Amino acid sequence: MPEPASVPVLRVGNASGFYGDRFDALREMLTGGPLDVLTGDYLSELTMLILGRDRLKDPGAGYARTFLGQLEEGLGLAADHGVKLVANAGGLNPAGLAERIAELADRVGVPARVGYVTGDDLLTDGLPEGLADAPWAKGALTANAYLGGAGIAECLRAGADIVVTGRVTDAALVTGPAMAHFGWTDADLDPLAGAVVAGHILECGTQATGGNYSFFQDVLGEHDPLRPGFPLAEIHADGSAVITKHPGTGGAVTVGTVTAQLLYETAGARYPGPEVTARLDTVRLTADGPDRVRVDGVRGEYPPPTLKVGVTRAGGHRYEVTFVLTGLDVEAKARLVRAQLDGVLAARHPAEVRWTLARTDRADAPVQEEASALLRLVVRDRDPEVGRAVQAACVELALASYPGFHIAAPPGKGTPYGVFEAAYVAPEAVRHVAGLPDGTRVPVLPPPARTGGRGAAMGRPAVLLPDPLPAGPTRRAPLGLIAGARSGDKGGSANIGVWARGEGAWRWLAHELTVPRLRQLLPETAGFVVERHVLPNLRALNFVVHGLLGEGVASQARFDPQAKAVGEWLRSRHVDLPEALLRELRETRELSELRETRELSELREDVL
Repeated sequence: MPEPASVPVLRVGNASGFYGDRFDALREMLTGGPLDVLTGDYLSELTMLILGRDRLKDPGAGYARTFLGQLEEGLGLAADHGVKLVANAGGLNPAGLAERIAELADRVGVPARVGYVTGDDLLTDGLPEGLADAPWAKGALTANAYLGGAGIAECLRAGADIVVTGRVTDAALVTGPAMAHFGWTDADLDPLAGAVVAGHILECGTQATGGNYSFFQDVLGEHDPLRPGFPLAEIHADGSAVITKHPGTGGAVTVGTVTAQLLYETAGARYPGPEVTARLDTVRLTADGPDRVRVDGVRGEYPPPTLKVGVTRAGGHRYEVTFVLTGLDVEAKARLVRAQLDGVLAARHPAEVRWTLARTDRADAPVQEEASALLRLVVRDRDPEVGRAVQAACVELALASYPGFHIAAPPGKGTPYGVFEAAYVAPEAVRHVAGLPDGTRVPVLPPPARTGGRGAAMGRPAVLLPDPLPAGPTRRAPLGLIAGARSGDKGGSANIGVWARGEGAWRWLAHELTVPRLRQLLPETAGFVVERHVLPNLRALNFVVHGLLGEGVASQARFDPQAKAVGEWLRSRHVDLPEALLRELRETRELSELRETRELSELREDVL
């Protein structure tokens, strides 16, 4: 482990969790409190597809344009506050974005040394030898390797004020600055793993400060839930960190909000990356004061022998028609429509046909919309004429189908959709390059291949489950009373992270929520491979449902294509909860309300 840097703590903030996040967040973070580095995550699987289409229209495009807009004011603010900016906004054209930033700096009169990282774009930078004929390379619109933070570190060590990258891992935006600041090498596995965890917590912005949080109502009294502040991490030389936010900003940083983000879009106990594999089952979270959560204990193992490559390609055209079925005989009305369209579907042979009946109706409804169900027809095919023919047949039913026939919206143009695929290549095959502010291009070598006691190929970590709760009376109630959840997408798979609200709830949850039980509660997971991973330190279970999302978010395979709300669906399902847990929850809430009443009483006395 190298000697600590002269400044023992590195303050790294986040101002963007996706392309389209709050535009003024950059200003908020630069003016809200002290920072050393401000990061921005603009890329996702869907974003890469969008940028790929942009590049087809304009070879000079391919980067996140909003980042340039944010820098109109942000360049001066960053310079005034001495903050480095690191963002993956370069997308498919980091060198081009670096040029635009340099031009902007000249125009606004703010000197800025700009670095960039390339090598991830396998189509532009050249497919590694022997991979040109790989199945995943054929017809690819984009193919980008997930690089680590070493290139970012090279740019920062060379004096860059701003570093823009292409497809690095989300956590690399934090590991890169930490490597440059603390002098870590690829041998510092535990510190690197700690920075990876901190980076994963920061990467989605306000999801770490109460955004999209299962128990958002718990913090309504103390924190502003309408505009959560963006998070920052105070990172130490040993890789431990404190997650917090600027004073006076909305939202909340609690063990719960940090746990929720830790579980987001992860799978097992091992979280692999280009420099290190972080062991999520070693993470310890402890409250460290108001809006402060300490993260420590993270262990690191050797990185995997390959780099992940995200591949997107055009899939074809998607057409959708939604029939509104109102009142009585909903099931019979749906059968009639399907039978009327069987002929055209059989004649046209679409590549995919999907019918979905959503029973949004209820009996004796006082509002017409509440008396209506939705029958959705989705047709996909490479030939747009196929979808148009099906849509025309739907319209022709307007006066010849079920009573009350109407559709939710007029048929529109088919939307092109894409598919995502993950591939893997050897790190040595990727031309990872750091473009330094002086124009020098420096090759970045991958960590050496290593095996042994710190290897991630040692099998699945052993897990010791807690003792089950004693048998006792139960009551039918929503699972979400005693457990939070956060879900998301990883390619065509969905992850569902579930954590318990207390030790008693964990003892029950760990034994009750098995894979078979999850399948019962979420029938849509039937037919898919489901894995369960146990994270005792977090009192959490993480489920991966392989294939639930088809060929990724861009393929729009489900009603909820990114699985954002699958966790909340699970929480809404009714189970037999032990009455002891419900009593404990009731007592906790009563104590909280009593405390709030006392605080309000004291406040009134002070005012009077």
